[in-house]
Amino acid sequence: MPRKEQGWVTFQTSEEERKILEEFCEQSQRTKTEILRELVRSLNQHSSAPISLTGKPEEEEEIYTQKPELESNIPKKSLKVSSRNILKGVVKRVVYGAVNSEVTIEIIHKVELTSIITRASAEELELAVGKEAYAVIKSNDIVIARE
Repeated sequence: MPRKEQGWVTFQTSEEERKILEEFCEQSQRTKTEILRELVRSLNQHSSAPISLTGKPEEEEEIYTQKPELESNIPKKSLKVSSRNILKGVVKRVVYGAVNSEVTIEIIHKVELTSIITRASAEELELAVGKEAYAVIKSNDIVIARE
């Protein structure tokens, strides 16, 4: 199936633009795909006013050096998962690494499950000790979820 039909978006960028994106990805510990998806989703909040990138060179430089707003105002839906092994628990430990995080959830007293997920996912789920979360088990993988 051609990339176009799979939902692929490709475009050309300058060397400077690629460098900016790569530096931002490195600093935020996120992939280019994650960053670009959030930027595209955030366009809804700007849809009432056209975005103009014309202006003085100083203004353009400011646009490139500012950290983009990545929070999305899109309402989140209730989680529905195809996996049948969903275990509710409480976060007991989160160890953040440079790229991945180790998350331990206590399902019942002294029964804990640990999963390695991306740091970006752990931050997006706002995982913290004492918060409720779910261990979603599919085959030999454990996926962490939260309402």
